[in-house]
Amino acid sequence: MSYLKTLVTASFAAATLAGSAFAQNVNPNVNAANLVNVNISNVANDIARNLSIDVSNIPVTVQAPIGVAATVCGVQANVLATDNRGGQAECEASSTSQALNQIVQRQIGG
Repeated sequence: MSYLKTLVTASFAAATLAGSAFAQNVNPNVNAANLVNVNISNVANDIARNLSIDVSNIPVTVQAPIGVAATVCGVQANVLATDNRGGQAECEASSTSQALNQIVQRQIGG
């Protein structure tokens, strides 16, 4: 069991380092238990600028894979994974990334 926990933690850490690549390969049908609710209100202006859209089109929250959420929220992926049992993890973005921009763009249908 310890080996499995180590393997899972290492996988999440690798996903954190490869946030952009990880998000580009996200299956839209990913199990909600692998997603984190990310409050993006603090970076909405940056995302709107990056996507060349009006900030009023940016949602308050999006669901992002654990690796992407860890990167933009400045939280270790293994912490989010532990908090995410049952798909309940949440964090506040303090930065944006190409991966997060793509998730927002997909959510708003752009």
